[in-house]
Amino acid sequence: MERERAVGVMSALWSVGAGLLLLLLWVRHRGLEAVLVHHRWVFVCFFLMPLSILFDIYYHLRAWAVWRLHSAPRQHAQRVRHIQEQVREWKKEGSKRYMCTGRPGWLTVSLRVGKYKKTHKNIMINLMDVLEVDTERQVVRVEPLVSMGQLTAYLNPMGWTIPVVPELDDLTVGGLIMGTGIESSSHIYGLFQHTCVAYELVLADGSLVRCTPTENSDLFYAVPWSCGTLGFLVAAEIKMIPAKKYVKIQYKPVRGLQKICEKFTEESKKKENSFVEGLMYSLDEAVIMVGVLTDEAEQSKINRIGNYYKPWFFKHVETYLKADRTGVEYIPSRHYYHRHTRSIFWELQDIIPFGNNPVFRYLFGWMVPPKISLLKLTQGEAIRKLYEQHHVVQDMLVPMKSLEKSIQTFHVDLNVYPIWLCPFILPNNPGMVHPKGNETELYVDIGAYGEPKSKQFEARASMRQMEKFVRSVHGFQMLYADCYMTREEFWDMFDGSLYHKLREEMNCKDAFPEVYDKICKAARH
Repeated sequence: MERERAVGVMSALWSVGAGLLLLLLWVRHRGLEAVLVHHRWVFVCFFLMPLSILFDIYYHLRAWAVWRLHSAPRQHAQRVRHIQEQVREWKKEGSKRYMCTGRPGWLTVSLRVGKYKKTHKNIMINLMDVLEVDTERQVVRVEPLVSMGQLTAYLNPMGWTIPVVPELDDLTVGGLIMGTGIESSSHIYGLFQHTCVAYELVLADGSLVRCTPTENSDLFYAVPWSCGTLGFLVAAEIKMIPAKKYVKIQYKPVRGLQKICEKFTEESKKKENSFVEGLMYSLDEAVIMVGVLTDEAEQSKINRIGNYYKPWFFKHVETYLKADRTGVEYIPSRHYYHRHTRSIFWELQDIIPFGNNPVFRYLFGWMVPPKISLLKLTQGEAIRKLYEQHHVVQDMLVPMKSLEKSIQTFHVDLNVYPIWLCPFILPNNPGMVHPKGNETELYVDIGAYGEPKSKQFEARASMRQMEKFVRSVHGFQMLYADCYMTREEFWDMFDGSLYHKLREEMNCKDAFPEVYDKICKAARH
């Protein structure tokens, strides 16, 4: 019996070895670049997915050790002092170069790879821990590299969550504050920045400053969307709300663009809806989803959509549209918060075309998704150019009253589906992003991710046309994506008055680049 087992194991190892050898010979024959461009799934499935698992194991073990040892608060002050020392050293050296964080560009979720990392003074910021959970104030204090997956895993067992949990597991608190973040609860709570009550920053002179709506308030309102050009974020305090076990979600197929916009607007205005989201599968077909938090569930209707063998969420939603029926399900809360993570919304279908096949899901779904950071690191120049010219990843934030006109513009200029619709309330606070009037206004995030089918699509010209439209309706472009605006157009879209005032007062001009120079294609070299 033992001998038969040994023979079986050896046979399996020989089979795997032979398969890998054949794969390597095929790669050598086709050429590595050709495989990476035309058969990227081979590289992703055999290398990046296993590597992503190792990354996750490392970070989970580290987070567990930090939690068990209660070392985060003690080490935080020491790490912040080290950042201050680096900034003061930069000053002693004559402030000859701009500063930026030392985190490699490929580690960020943004598809943009900033070349400024090579020319700027890199300040090492190793801050990735949850520092304190204050249940009396209902606030959690965290370091900037804490991810959404890490934070929800930490808070949910305690019975807490944060009001706005942006979709992807790897999005970090720092990125969501310095850039922005949104979720289907944003029609109640606003953007991620609107759920924060305090920031702690190391400024250009090496000083440590805490800012809130009442203490250093100008800085508090100027930090969001500034992309790290006012100082280095070292901690943030975020509101918490009680967590519940499930989200009771209703799926509502709607046909006809006017009806879609009317229904989506109507549901977005209802505060009794904990969550509102829309997925458009064509110009006149959509599924609108509304959800409420609950601790009770009908057992027969529980759908653990986050389990690795389950269909991708956007494909699951589409079944309601194809069947032309409404439906109700109960999704465990954490599964709901990260419902688009496994398929990276629907981007993974372009990388692994068979990724939603039941066989693949059951055999390899536990390794999905590959880390976006690793996809960036290994994409190469050929894939980067291919994506830049034939692929879009854009989120445009427009007033809800302009929704129908905006979708028509997206259809003509891009023709990318599905389209993600996520409503949010935009208060009239100071800073780079606020409504045109003096009152809070309902906006919507229109997310387009994929290969444009529009025949006249040309990356630069088409995106400049989109940006012009968004400016005309007093909308905003998320800054993680490719931006083609001129400096004048950029500051026409965003309100730079407070931002520029603080850069002058805090001597940022020699310490950090202007946000436009950091993110816009026209300025980057």
